[in-house]
Amino acid sequence: MVEATITRAGTMKEKSVGGELEVRDVSKSYGTDRYPKTVVDNCSFTVERSKLTVMIGPSGPGKSTIVRLLASFEQPTSGAVLLDGKKVTKPDRERLVVFQESALYPWMTTYENVVFGPKAQGRQGASLADAARDAIDRVGLNQFQKSYPNQLSGGMQRRAELARALINDPAVMILDEPFRGLDAMTKGLMQEYYAQLFESSRNTHLFITTDIDEAIFLADRLLIMSNFPLRLRQVIKVDLPRPRRLVDVVTSDTANQLKMTALSILHEEALKSFAVGNQSADHLIESYKQRYRAGPN
Repeated sequence: MVEATITRAGTMKEKSVGGELEVRDVSKSYGTDRYPKTVVDNCSFTVERSKLTVMIGPSGPGKSTIVRLLASFEQPTSGAVLLDGKKVTKPDRERLVVFQESALYPWMTTYENVVFGPKAQGRQGASLADAARDAIDRVGLNQFQKSYPNQLSGGMQRRAELARALINDPAVMILDEPFRGLDAMTKGLMQEYYAQLFESSRNTHLFITTDIDEAIFLADRLLIMSNFPLRLRQVIKVDLPRPRRLVDVVTSDTANQLKMTALSILHEEALKSFAVGNQSADHLIESYKQRYRAGPN
């Protein structure tokens, strides 16, 4: 499905409506047949069309493996990944990944970085220039088109990464902890900025994080994942109005209740990696619940 939109440069362009990704009974193992190491085990979930789905779980290799499987950088040992009902086995322009490590070329300006991918695919001319300026304008870097990555702050570099993704107009955008490593203030600003970008589009987004506050603020749907090996534990609908502002979510009783529910599950999963007894685990989980029952400080 395609719809027409008007860019900030005043030109018309066709825009694809977000796609729907399905992970169906996917497992992924490494090693040999005799000594396999299963990282993802019989995992199933859906990244719904035109929604911002957030995946959260304990630190570990499973979530990054899922990202590679969703983008078809790797193939599952069993099961399938489907885009709009069709099995996908090779990378394509419809699924784009923004990784936590910067992928900006240090010898290129912001503008050159943004147009690099489309140029490599054969796009050129005035339409590409207009699309690049529109993407750069949407992330607020108009005055930094000629700046090199080392002349940009960490937050500005992440915005340039988002512009590189936006110009390709993917049906599904997959973001693997893109704000990890930013200082707290910059991270909060980037979360609000990214939320605004999503709310102004109709693309499908999957955002990976280990930060529960970030997850609740951004998500329409929250996928809570298990500890190693990775499985889906629970889906939580985040019924908070859009557009969103951090200050509103922080003071929201609904957001705090969702956070407490998610934390209980996440903490259970995190404790599995420490091999503590059931009594100790129950005590820690109850302490976590009491900590957030009173609401935000």
